[in-house]
Amino acid sequence: MGQPVKHGNNWRIRWTDEIGVRRSETYEQREIAEVMLKQHEQHVREIRLGMRTGIVPDRSYGDLCDLWLAEYAPTKRSQKDIESILRVHLRPFFGRLPLKQICRLHVRGYIKSRQHLSPKTIDNHLILLRSMLREAVEIGWLEKAPRIKVAKKHRDQNIYRYLKTKAEIRRFLHSAREEGELVWLLYKLTTYTGMRAGEVAGLRWEDIDFDTNIITVQRSYDGPTKNEIIRRIPVFDVVRSDLSAWALKAQRMPVVFPNQRGRMHGPSARVFQEVLHRVLDRAEFPTVEIRGKQRSYITFHGLRHTFASHWMMRAGNLFKLQRLLGHKTIEMTQRYSHLAPDAFSGDLGRFGQAAGDLGELVTLPVADGGTSAHR
Repeated sequence: MGQPVKHGNNWRIRWTDEIGVRRSETYEQREIAEVMLKQHEQHVREIRLGMRTGIVPDRSYGDLCDLWLAEYAPTKRSQKDIESILRVHLRPFFGRLPLKQICRLHVRGYIKSRQHLSPKTIDNHLILLRSMLREAVEIGWLEKAPRIKVAKKHRDQNIYRYLKTKAEIRRFLHSAREEGELVWLLYKLTTYTGMRAGEVAGLRWEDIDFDTNIITVQRSYDGPTKNEIIRRIPVFDVVRSDLSAWALKAQRMPVVFPNQRGRMHGPSARVFQEVLHRVLDRAEFPTVEIRGKQRSYITFHGLRHTFASHWMMRAGNLFKLQRLLGHKTIEMTQRYSHLAPDAFSGDLGRFGQAAGDLGELVTLPVADGGTSAHR
């Protein structure tokens, strides 16, 4: 059992609550602090023994943030993003509010206060807020969570930026060569495998089997892949010889595409942003206007879109593409389906030819049990 410790002119007590979060309070008198500490510790013991429920009254959103950062965020691939959203946005706005007071009016106020952010960014915040409040209900901190609506579509899901023709791909990769072999091959491998930035950055030589021409995608940077799915993709002919040649030069490094210090590129590495923009400018790709702002012709993620789009344009199988991209559901992959050439050309005669064109009689039943012929 802990003991109160001197804290200025007061006495501080510390204990760990029923879900493992460290708590503290201060009191003016040591005797009161000792009594309160015993009460808290006994309360926790009774909950863990099943002698009482874990309903904790008057928890604030700030308390929920502490819990989320301690218990949930460390298990997420997007831990740094979660920490940033809580620190910069959600906690400053909701932090002092008791959980039971948070309602849809507060949520609307939050949305209004963040109009300088993109709709997608705001929705990411709301998704995190909704998940946190639902968990508060599960652990007994909140009786009922407010309904938080998230717009699933901000724009046509078929609108995305990619290199649209073979000529554009050639132009892009030709420009990338001037940045050096590493940059050129990193972009080329991404274009012809559809790997995400983190997956390319975290790619190690032991992940590539040149005997079977298979790449095992099992990490993103130094963590799991986006959907925590380990997948295997082929080393296509168009990139195989280049990758083999690069292996002879760089296989002493642990990662396939190391930075200047021989280490893995991080999420904000220049090769994913500044260098890409320079390559696009050199190749004279135009900027595009998105929501009133000029953006680069593609982002690095656009190389993944390029792979998927050209796979479908070359009559690739949609379900194979799902496995190659590592999508959990086919719905994510279907955004590329409209690019399939002659998608239904082989099905046009599936139900035969039109009866009228053949001059056949179509026989229909009539009420008196006879038949009626129609052309």
